[in-house]
Amino acid sequence: MYYKRTEDYNEEVINSLKDSFTNVLKFAGEDPQREGLLKTPERIAKALLFNMQGYCQDAVAILNSAKFHEDISEMIVVKDIELYSMCEHHMLPFFGKAHIAYIPNGYITGLSKIARVVDVFAKRLQVQERLTTQIVDAIKEALNPIGVAVVIEAKHLCMMMRGVQKQNSVTTTSSFYGEFEKIQTRDEFLKLISSKLS
Repeated sequence: MYYKRTEDYNEEVINSLKDSFTNVLKFAGEDPQREGLLKTPERIAKALLFNMQGYCQDAVAILNSAKFHEDISEMIVVKDIELYSMCEHHMLPFFGKAHIAYIPNGYITGLSKIARVVDVFAKRLQVQERLTTQIVDAIKEALNPIGVAVVIEAKHLCMMMRGVQKQNSVTTTSSFYGEFEKIQTRDEFLKLISSKLS
């Protein structure tokens, strides 16, 4: 076997979370000892830690790990990056796509690192508005680009499952820095992320 996927968890943390989620099940009116729920507290604990792993990661370090000097000053766009995050108000998921562009200022980064930056900030308790600006700020800090643009489109289960229960609403947030604050550059970016080139 050449590859094995592993997930490492702190057992002390897992056990504490298991106890907490066992109590949650009790207070919700369930029997944590019934067959279908015996391993549920542990599964929830591991899922929570997996979905919060962004707190242990450094987006700027990830970008710097694949930072290369290039004399390029054209727009670089990575669009349709899937994202999954957790609303900090209800701890329900929101999910969608991020579209990111930057104009280099002497340095570029590996394309996969752009997607990883999305994950670093998405795998935390979030609001979509802050997520959008955190991605811009990390790219600014690591690459010092001429401009950065981020647009995120997402559906929020806190709007779909509870409260107003609107199933088809999509929230769009954007953040623009530098050259993208100019209408012409911004319009080029928005046209690129809206078009189907393939």
